[in-house]
Amino acid sequence: MIETAIVGAGIIGRNHAAAIRRHPGMRVAALVDTVPEVSRALAVEFPDDPPGCYATLAEALADRPVDLVAICTPTGLHVEMVEQTLAAGRHVVVEKPLDVTLKRSRHLAEVAKDAAARGLVASVISQHRFDPASALVARAIAEGRLGRLTSAVASVPWWRTQEYYDAADWRGTWEFDGGAVMNQAVHTVDLLVWFMGTPVEVFAQSARLAHERIETEDVAVATLRFPSGALAVLHATTAGYPGLEVRIQVQGTRGSAVVHADQLEYLVTDEPSDAGVPAEDRFGAPKPDDFFVVGHLRQYQDIAKSIVDGRPPAVGIDDGITALATVLAVYASAALGRPVALDEVRRGDHDDVEFGSAL
Repeated sequence: MIETAIVGAGIIGRNHAAAIRRHPGMRVAALVDTVPEVSRALAVEFPDDPPGCYATLAEALADRPVDLVAICTPTGLHVEMVEQTLAAGRHVVVEKPLDVTLKRSRHLAEVAKDAAARGLVASVISQHRFDPASALVARAIAEGRLGRLTSAVASVPWWRTQEYYDAADWRGTWEFDGGAVMNQAVHTVDLLVWFMGTPVEVFAQSARLAHERIETEDVAVATLRFPSGALAVLHATTAGYPGLEVRIQVQGTRGSAVVHADQLEYLVTDEPSDAGVPAEDRFGAPKPDDFFVVGHLRQYQDIAKSIVDGRPPAVGIDDGITALATVLAVYASAALGRPVALDEVRRGDHDDVEFGSAL
């Protein structure tokens, strides 16, 4: 069994716990949260094999035989927890985004590289890469069935109430959370760069229009240019009542694909075999209530196999850095009022930019 500790027993920590519980080769051994009531409330859901509850990761590692640590804390605390885990010789998986800054993440990439040399697995949650619809589109792109990619549109049209932000003082802050692009849209950004490649330039605008007492944006739009010359539009908001489903579409010279609500809505190429994609595969059944858990379970299957087989995970720290750099390029461009090259962000040219100046 891969004994797992979950750091952060809130909403996303509960989802990780549910996914791990479904994996026959994994076990939730410890729950870590600075609020004891939160970890105890989750622990009671494991009556037959209750995990230990701890206030710090150090206490959990000292008391339990932990193999893997899942980091589910506010984003601004991710890097510190990952470093602590790898220094203790444990495998780690961290929720996306990797951090709120690229400066700390660049350092983490070196730490993860050293850890990999010691046989440790370090992965970043990108569960939508494991969705059947996303995987099918990525495979079609890799096989050249869409031809030369020319454009894409990605939209995260969500709604968050004022009460959502007021419920935790770290939400909507630059230090711990980020805004609609970093917190809510980062998984869609990850899919966009997975499909299209790493962008070379981003031009963005952002605004705070529907919420109070937050530092970050609740609306952002951006255009992205890729090495191939392809262009994409990114839209992210938490100010669109009542909230619609995520949609990402990709166009090429030989075909196009649409993933809507995590389901394959459309895939047509100039190959006869693709013209007859079965309706049940193209327009999938409504998502089950546990779809989010199943997505994480698929990635945990990859992580567990990586640990057992001693191979790199399908999604590594570098993948998390690419998605984060793209998000930060959106923020830097909006603040500076001009296009920003991704290389500028990677070099750290805009580490000191005040993102909130755009709002």
